[in-house]
Amino acid sequence: MKITEEMVDYVSILSRLKLPQEEKAKMAAELEQIVSYMDVLNTLDTADVEPLSHVFPVRNVMRADEVEPSYPRSDLLWNSPGRDEEAFLVPKTVE
Repeated sequence: MKITEEMVDYVSILSRLKLPQEEKAKMAAELEQIVSYMDVLNTLDTADVEPLSHVFPVRNVMRADEVEPSYPRSDLLWNSPGRDEEAFLVPKTVE
C-alpha cells in the first residue's frame, strides 16, 4: 500500500503530532514498511492459534470476597468537621 503525505497528515492529526515538512517523506516511508510487514503477517495461517489477551497466563492474586460487618456509621463520622446523621457535609462546589 502506498502511503501518501496526505495520509501522513491525517495520522499526525489523529495522533496530535506536528511533523515538520522535511520529516513527512521519512514518516511515509516508515509507515509503508509497517503496512508491508502487516501484509506479511496476514499471509500466516493462524487457523489453529487460540486468541490471547496476554502472553503470560493471568490469574487473580486477590483474596476471595468475604462478607464482614462494617464499622458503625457514627464511629466513621464522629471526627468530621461537618456531618449529619447519615453523611459528611461539605461545601457546595458545583452551581
